[in-house]
Amino acid sequence: MPGMSSAQAVEDAFYDALRQGDLATVMSLWADDDDVVCIHPGGPRLSGLATIRESWEGILREGGLPVTPTQRQCVTGAVLAVHHVIEEIKVSSPRGAQIAHCFATNVFVKDASGWRLLSHHASPATDHVATPLPSGERLH
Repeated sequence: MPGMSSAQAVEDAFYDALRQGDLATVMSLWADDDDVVCIHPGGPRLSGLATIRESWEGILREGGLPVTPTQRQCVTGAVLAVHHVIEEIKVSSPRGAQIAHCFATNVFVKDASGWRLLSHHASPATDHVATPLPSGERLH
C-alpha cells in the first residue's frame, strides 16, 4: 500500500484497522524499513516488519482490539511526525467491562510514496488519568 497524504490519515487508518482486526491493513501502514520498531505495553522492543507482524497477528487472532486514541498531541515536520496519544481500551475484568488507558507514541516518516508508520510505543498509563489494568491483563 502506498503511503498516505498525512501522518494523521495513517494514524486514523491504524486505529481503525486495529478495531476491525485487519492485520493486512495494520501492516500495510508501516514503513518498508528494517528499523521499524513496536513496543506493546509491558513488552519487549520488537524490530523489523516480520517480528512486528507476528506480534500483531497474535494480538488480533481473536478479533479486533477495542482501542480509541484520545488527547492527541502532534508535532509534524517536513518528513517526520510524532503523535502522543492516550489509548482508551475496553477490557473485560471480574468487575465487568472497563476502560484501561495506555500512553502511546506513534512516529511517522514521509518518503516518496507518502506518510508511513515508523514506530509505535505503548505503555500502561500510571498517573491519575489512568484506570489500572486488571491483574494479569494484556492490552496489546
